[in-house]
Amino acid sequence: MEYVDAFTNTMLEIAEQILKAARAIDKKEVLKMLEILLEAKRKGKKIMVVGVGRSGLVGKAFAMRLMHLGFNVYVMGETITPAVKKEDVVIAISGSGATQVVVSVAEAARKMGALVISVTSFPDSSLAKQSHHVVRIPGRTKISLEKDYFARQILGIYEPLAPLGTLFEDTALVFFDSVIVALMKALELDEAELMERHANIEVP
Repeated sequence: MEYVDAFTNTMLEIAEQILKAARAIDKKEVLKMLEILLEAKRKGKKIMVVGVGRSGLVGKAFAMRLMHLGFNVYVMGETITPAVKKEDVVIAISGSGATQVVVSVAEAARKMGALVISVTSFPDSSLAKQSHHVVRIPGRTKISLEKDYFARQILGIYEPLAPLGTLFEDTALVFFDSVIVALMKALELDEAELMERHANIEVP
């Protein structure tokens, strides 16, 4: 039964983390991100999303919803991704802010004149330093596990049940879904209009 209890307790822990994050995220940071995205859409600029591993999957989910809203959006690393141009927007996702691939992409995009938005738990990270705008998402990440594991053990601090970067990734997913709703309101779109761009051919 212990593993069943772990299931329930972990779901509650993740839900509580998301509630805490929702109250802690700076609305000014979110507003600035929304303004950048809306301006890019108005100008017909591209939105490029980059992340690695599970953060990359969260980014793909966000990119899909942006497509449904009519944004010109791509996922970095895909074969159909075009060149980054001046005033395009790159959304870089990394809980630690230290994922080398993501940092390198942000640095290269900045040199090309793109606007870089980083979504991370560490606003003083290498990724944040390459960004024009940072949105801090509270959450435990792999890097925090490596840095503070022994300190937490010595102090007897509660060890989160969700492994590695799960709390950041789950929180980021809900954050991006909430950004989509805000963009829907700003663009005065409804679900019917999103469905017009939804995939209508299923690949087995």
